[in-house]
Amino acid sequence: GDVYKRQGEYQMKKIAIIGSGSWGCALGIYLAKNGNEVKIWSFNEEEKRMINEEKKCVFLPKAVIPDNIICSGDFKEVLEGAEIILHVTPSKFVRSTLKQYKDLVKKEQFFVMCSKGFEAETNLTLDDVIEEELSDIRYGILSGPSHAEEVSLDIPTALVIASKDETLKEEIIDAFKSNTMRIYKSSDVKGAELGAALKNIIAFCAGAAVGLELGDNTFAALLTRGLVEIARLGTTMGGEEKTFYGLTGLGDLIVTCGSEHSRNRRAGELIGKGYSIDDAKKQIGMTIESIDNIDVAYSLSKKYNVEMPIVNAVYDVLYNGLDAREAVNNLMTRELKEE
Repeated sequence: GDVYKRQGEYQMKKIAIIGSGSWGCALGIYLAKNGNEVKIWSFNEEEKRMINEEKKCVFLPKAVIPDNIICSGDFKEVLEGAEIILHVTPSKFVRSTLKQYKDLVKKEQFFVMCSKGFEAETNLTLDDVIEEELSDIRYGILSGPSHAEEVSLDIPTALVIASKDETLKEEIIDAFKSNTMRIYKSSDVKGAELGAALKNIIAFCAGAAVGLELGDNTFAALLTRGLVEIARLGTTMGGEEKTFYGLTGLGDLIVTCGSEHSRNRRAGELIGKGYSIDDAKKQIGMTIESIDNIDVAYSLSKKYNVEMPIVNAVYDVLYNGLDAREAVNNLMTRELKEE
């Protein structure tokens, strides 16, 4: 059927989704089918028209948009009366979009950041951007191993809501929970943010290994050592170590490194096959967060004096013309140390 099996009685929630990309639409489809009233904000006329008239999302060819979703280009229309606001734009547009609607956000609304990544100009995580733009707001971060394509098709998924606000976490769990979705709680906002933002870089590198046809052994080594780097920087920046070995760290890393849905992995694959960055971007045609975020990870590793050989290697491939095969070779022949 069209509706999930909820546990117990449920009070429908009004949910505003800011952004009509693949993740915004997937969350909208899921939440609407789960008995909520959903409005999506889009800046793109064509995406808006497709959602309203054709009941399609341009980025999710297999998915059908339920009838109870309305898409609008007007912030006020989307935000008014919403109990929950989900912000789902590429990380580089988080602040500029927030600035356009922050005056409409009310204290009693629960605000959840669903974008992943850094703000490149400032090296800030997105919770920092929320703190700067929205004072005195109850907010959380939604993260975890989830491809939009699969969520939109009801494939069982586990996510994490990270927040310091207990009520917010309960509200989000209530809106989301069903027989195809489990939501876990965390208080480690910074850790959840950093795992999500940094994993894209490792996925890019894993993709390059696939593009170079290097095999499963190399892939597993990159993924495992990549996680060590993420946890190293993440704990230095205030995240809790266990977060990086949970759903928002290891979980998200596995799903992003191992899947053909992953734009970051595909970008790495193309670079591994000898494409230029610009050609890789053209081929993929959607935001590639790893390419946007590698500068940030690189400068954070320098700022916090954390050794991140994989991040350095990706940086050199993207910006210093290092050949991808050579980069992997350098990683494999580094001075050996204890695991």
